[in-house]
Amino acid sequence: MSQVITDSPHADSALSTKTVFLLAAGAGLSVASIYYSQPMLGIMGKTFNTSVGDSGMVPTLTQIGYALGILLLAPLGDRHDRRRIILIKGLLLAITLLLCAFSSSFPLLLLSSLAIGLTATVAQDIIPAAATLSSDRSRGKTVGMVMTGLLAGILLSRVVSGFMAEYLGWRSVYFMAAGGVLIVITAVWRVLPAFTPQTALSYPALLRSLAKLWLEHPALRHAALAQGLLSIAFSAFWSTLAIMLSERYQLGSAVAGAFGLAGAAGALAAPLAGMLADRHGPNYVTKAGAAIVVASFSLMFLLPLLPLPAQLALIVVSAVGFDLGIQATLVAHQTIIYAINPAARSRLNAILFTMVFIGMASGAALGSKALESFGWPGVVALATLTATAGLLIRLLARTAKS
Repeated sequence: MSQVITDSPHADSALSTKTVFLLAAGAGLSVASIYYSQPMLGIMGKTFNTSVGDSGMVPTLTQIGYALGILLLAPLGDRHDRRRIILIKGLLLAITLLLCAFSSSFPLLLLSSLAIGLTATVAQDIIPAAATLSSDRSRGKTVGMVMTGLLAGILLSRVVSGFMAEYLGWRSVYFMAAGGVLIVITAVWRVLPAFTPQTALSYPALLRSLAKLWLEHPALRHAALAQGLLSIAFSAFWSTLAIMLSERYQLGSAVAGAFGLAGAAGALAAPLAGMLADRHGPNYVTKAGAAIVVASFSLMFLLPLLPLPAQLALIVVSAVGFDLGIQATLVAHQTIIYAINPAARSRLNAILFTMVFIGMASGAALGSKALESFGWPGVVALATLTATAGLLIRLLARTAKS
């Protein structure tokens, strides 16, 4: 019979190194599913003979699906056993990845992409599980370690899909992804204890409570709005990078995917950010992280002044910088919201990540339009402005709890 876990100061006793590793791997592989398409858009567009703008709908719909899944499905973690939810959604994600691999038309590809976004939200069930299994004194560190896996999955997904698409075709990426998700989610299910539901609210009441949480807690609003704005900048860059590198530098999807290695270096900030949040307070980390994001995007305004090799080097440096800043800020924001109400962690997480992925979807759509209308300088301007707005929200948040 599975051990049953409730939220307690001694919850760390249920959290082994193996469990943390599997939670990180499960979160990473799940969320990676919504990013595989980005460096492959050029190749996928040729398969279905679509324009740049139409191809951009693939990551846009995936992000929209993810946002809807977080809003409508993630709150169930407060009402039902998270262990069971993780298994069911993981199996559904593997199925939707296979549907995408077998897509025979562009409309079917778009529908599959939306479904991938919905089911990939299993990652947002894994994160509150890690928070619940952690004690108050080490929650930031534990969440940071799991977020390292999630964020590495986001960034390394582009490396894997870029290379595989160029040499094995884009469909092979989705076959590989389905197998990986199936294996890891099953392993996560086997090591996790059962979780005691934190509320008896009905599903409609659970959804209504989201609005109440939003209105009652300024800290939640500040965190969600600031991270959502930073996410617009993040997504605008990564959704358009492959197309820009192809058109401007004649570089293929493998090189575009390799840029994910630069961003993955920023994933190292997640555990550090968690420890700093535990030690110095999360508000400090959010301000520092957002400032790094603004500075990193602003650097790319210098691209026209540099020779070609230096331009590529600057893009790499900027990618490392803004990924580090965004990831540090995200971990700190999670530390802030998880302290608001332990019984509502899934719902608080749902609100935060709904805003994040509304930002991601907006960034993918706006970034594609900016690239089409104004070129790469338009994408850089969009990212810098939205990141600056996120920083301003953090600067206006007056207390360490907001």
